[in-house]
Amino acid sequence: MVTDKLIGNALSLESELRWFAAVLEARLKLYLKQDAPVESIYDLTPPDFGDEQSVYSEFVQYYNLSFAERILLLLALVPHIKPELLDPLFASNGQTNRGWTEFGGVQGKNHGGFVPTGETFIFMMAGGSLKDRFVLTDIFGAEHVFAKHQILQLEHAPDGEPFLSGTIQISRDILDYLTVGEVHRPVMSSRFPAKRITTEREWGDLVVDEKTFQQIEEIKTWLDYGHALLYDWGMSKKLRKGYRCLFYGPPGTGKTMTACLLGKDTNRDVYRIDLSLVVSKYIGETEKNLSNIFNQAENKNWILFFDEADALFGKRTSVSDAHDRYANQEVSYLLQRIEDYNGLVLLASNQKDNMDEAFTRRFDNIINFSLPRPDQRLKIWEQAFAEKSTLAGDISLKEIAKGYELSGGAIMNAVGYASLMTLKKNSHEISKSDLIAGVRKEYTKEGRTV
Repeated sequence: MVTDKLIGNALSLESELRWFAAVLEARLKLYLKQDAPVESIYDLTPPDFGDEQSVYSEFVQYYNLSFAERILLLLALVPHIKPELLDPLFASNGQTNRGWTEFGGVQGKNHGGFVPTGETFIFMMAGGSLKDRFVLTDIFGAEHVFAKHQILQLEHAPDGEPFLSGTIQISRDILDYLTVGEVHRPVMSSRFPAKRITTEREWGDLVVDEKTFQQIEEIKTWLDYGHALLYDWGMSKKLRKGYRCLFYGPPGTGKTMTACLLGKDTNRDVYRIDLSLVVSKYIGETEKNLSNIFNQAENKNWILFFDEADALFGKRTSVSDAHDRYANQEVSYLLQRIEDYNGLVLLASNQKDNMDEAFTRRFDNIINFSLPRPDQRLKIWEQAFAEKSTLAGDISLKEIAKGYELSGGAIMNAVGYASLMTLKKNSHEISKSDLIAGVRKEYTKEGRTV
């Protein structure tokens, strides 16, 4: 759908691209000692957006980007939005009968255009000046806003090659934001092994004991006031950034629902990462999988929910071979990324005893999600049924809640089964036999008998 915002953004970018093309043309002519329209590329003033309202113009003004920074940003953008602007850099050097080394750039596997490298940027801005080259190299440093805010980066060059031969890569999120005006949520894939999870439930649907709920309230307080604590009160030098919490307890006791509710309550996206799927038998792959997640999550306020945490944080009795040693490296890597993350990280385990104490000491909070008591089970049963359904007269939810020890998730499964059987009978009244059959199914799954 074409919106006014989209049109305004396209107009801003077209103006910026015309300026970029003029700078590139001037640099080539100046370097090749041809008639150039200016004596220096800096004579070509970048567009003054003034009060122009567009995502791109606001981005440039917000970061107060310099001449060089705007050129670098455009070098990262151009291959994605107007790749033909870089075609002049394919020019052949008549003396060597190949491309100009100083222009940098590489040919993509599928992309037919010129893919700019760090050398391309240095050439555009410095020409052959060594002094300018040395000064401009800092723009690729870790402390520059482009790196700190995950805007763009210089990809690592192949081993043994100059670092400026790495390609200039813009963050997918920034690319989306600067073109269509919004950030698209990543889709779960092998490169991003995490899935966004949501819930339609409310806090009133979460049935946990008072101590558990108080601890959950502590997390909510950090989500609401953590930023003010660190930066308004100046505690960022004394306290670790981010918040780390372990949820433990049997399946179906509310761990995932709590993560979703925390996101819903604070307007944050929640991404569930199943560590049993992320951990790879191939050396180095686990770190790569985890790195993709944390790199995407940086500065987005996501809540990261690591399920099946035992897969990586389980107790290790000994280090018997190279694989065990490497598994410990994977744990260390994840711990470091968790501690460096400035948002909320939740890890879930079925049993706290499965977790190594050396890891649990790193958490800011450890919350037990226990099986509900009879009175809590009754509340879950009472909230579980559809409004269109009715209960047979011989059903006593109080007796069922007292007689059958089930988690909240198991209760919902039992209700779901009984409701389906009721619909199959073309009825709205749930029978006691169907409800008990649903309970038996849950007991059987757990290896228990009614």
